[in-house]
Amino acid sequence: MNKKKIYFIIPVLLVIAVLIFLKARPKASTDEQIKEVIPTVGSIEATISTTGIVLPKNRLEIKPPVNGRLESILVKEGQQVKVGQSLAWMSSTERAALLDAAQSQGETKVKYWEEVYKPIVLLAPINGEVIVATVQPGQTVTSNEAVIVLSDHLIVRAQVDETDIGRIKLNQKALIALDAYPETKIKAIVEHIYYESKTVNNVTIYEADVIPEEVPLFFRSGMNATVDFIEQGKENTLLIPEDALYKEKDGTFVYVKQNNGGEPLKVAVKLGISDGKNVEVISGINQNDSIIVKTKKYTLPKNTAGNNPFMPGRQR
Repeated sequence: MNKKKIYFIIPVLLVIAVLIFLKARPKASTDEQIKEVIPTVGSIEATISTTGIVLPKNRLEIKPPVNGRLESILVKEGQQVKVGQSLAWMSSTERAALLDAAQSQGETKVKYWEEVYKPIVLLAPINGEVIVATVQPGQTVTSNEAVIVLSDHLIVRAQVDETDIGRIKLNQKALIALDAYPETKIKAIVEHIYYESKTVNNVTIYEADVIPEEVPLFFRSGMNATVDFIEQGKENTLLIPEDALYKEKDGTFVYVKQNNGGEPLKVAVKLGISDGKNVEVISGINQNDSIIVKTKKYTLPKNTAGNNPFMPGRQR
């Protein structure tokens, strides 16, 4: 057979095979379901949800004034301390060398140098909580490394998208939920909104500090959190589900069931705030109306053996 004819016939056969497969392939079916919804009276809050991380508001590192050796640590992680409280004792490099040399000369000589050459005390400069205290007595330390880290109080630093930052205000109420304790909602307020933006995964964000009204005992620095900024809220207002709405060019509508059994009546509604699931209805319907909601149920096609034209059928 002529090679040119073969090159022409092969693509034609492939196209025919694909068309046969698409025609024989079962399609997903959609069934329309209808349910009735009664408006409810309740509370609703419009929120802006984002993520954040638990951080110390003021993270203060306590570093030795000189190089030397840590003799003792007087506090532990999680402990509350006051201004001026002793946190640790250390010896300078010279004092540590003298004390080590005196060990071979007897206890009297050690006590002599301990009295003559006093150790250095590390004091707490703020009221706060010890969040890092991992250096052990006997360990050599330098003036460049932190022996203890204090925090005055823990906050959540939230990352807010630039499209939402205009909706965040100082002293605005918020709710914090830690990823480790998702069921616990912690009341908080916005203390500070940063002026300089950052770019995270090619998205421009602004950071906002959110302070809990009461810091739970399970708060830990570095924990991930979800922050819901409460933009506005209402109580004792008429609510319906979002999926009951039908939006058209000339407005938003719902279908109200008729008592006489006739076709549902299309009614225009004026809406208020939404929380993403429910929406406030200002006018158009009342609590006694029954709202018709139409949803589509998709049914996947059944996989029947031997329907694929590209696969051989089973032999029986």
